[in-house]
Amino acid sequence: MKIAVTGAFGYSGKYIAKRLLADGHEVFTLTNSPLRRGPLSPNRENPFGDAVRAVPFHFDQPERLAESLRGVDALINTYWVRFDHKFFNHREAVENTLVLFRAAKEAGVKRIVHTSITNPDIHSPLPYFSGKAELEEALRNLGISYAILRPTVLFGEEDVLINNIAWALRRLPIIGLFGRVDYRLQPIFVDDFAALAVKALAEPNDVIWNAIGPETFTYRELIEAVRDCLGLRRLVVPMPPQFAYLAMQTLGTFLGDVIITREEIRGLMENCLCVDTPPLGQTKLTDWMQAHRDTLGKHYANEIARRVDRKRKY
Repeated sequence: MKIAVTGAFGYSGKYIAKRLLADGHEVFTLTNSPLRRGPLSPNRENPFGDAVRAVPFHFDQPERLAESLRGVDALINTYWVRFDHKFFNHREAVENTLVLFRAAKEAGVKRIVHTSITNPDIHSPLPYFSGKAELEEALRNLGISYAILRPTVLFGEEDVLINNIAWALRRLPIIGLFGRVDYRLQPIFVDDFAALAVKALAEPNDVIWNAIGPETFTYRELIEAVRDCLGLRRLVVPMPPQFAYLAMQTLGTFLGDVIITREEIRGLMENCLCVDTPPLGQTKLTDWMQAHRDTLGKHYANEIARRVDRKRKY
């Protein structure tokens, strides 16, 4: 098939494109990265060479976006933003994705595989979860065959959360938790998620899958698992959420990044990243960390830099 993947030079999109190419599909990517020297040369490093053609999103020109999708059998969408920033925000991401959905329909795309989030809620005060719910509803009403994948936290070599927890553990004597410590996460390996996205292409029916891994951690257990994997002795202590947030905000200012937002802390504490369904991922985070313990957390993964500097490698 001919398949469009959003963000194939980024994180999850790269793993999806790799699997699609291995299966013999024709792949091109829609990207926000500025292009140079023609459509095969995005500013961000292209790990696929000429095998993956790149074109801009053209959110502001829906006709051009639809034209770029003409002849495409399926669209796999990973486009989103983690938090509101002066350069991007959730509302813009929702509106852009709606433009993408409509362009796909106009172009005759037969199936859309869309990345959502666990526990989306149109009434949630958290824009991440309400925005994802709005997009799910729009996709269900679009009139195109669809698959919706709801991951929690992705982990892998280009990961932000697990890597930066390890980075902090390597450098700080104390790690603070946000309030109570019983809220849970179910991380999924990014390549397991990619495998689900490719599998969803062949599903004959509309499906919604919770894309979770085989291990469930409380937030304390997650921090302690990373600490123990690295062989470190660090205090892990509960703190008032506001105090812990201010500490992260101060560190983020020093690093030139947004480490975590109030909304993300609230989502964690409200157990939005945990569901009661069987795991679809196979790779255990604890096994993966052991295999990568020598490099995990050696360098800080800067989310803002990835978004703003389109030449920076993930």
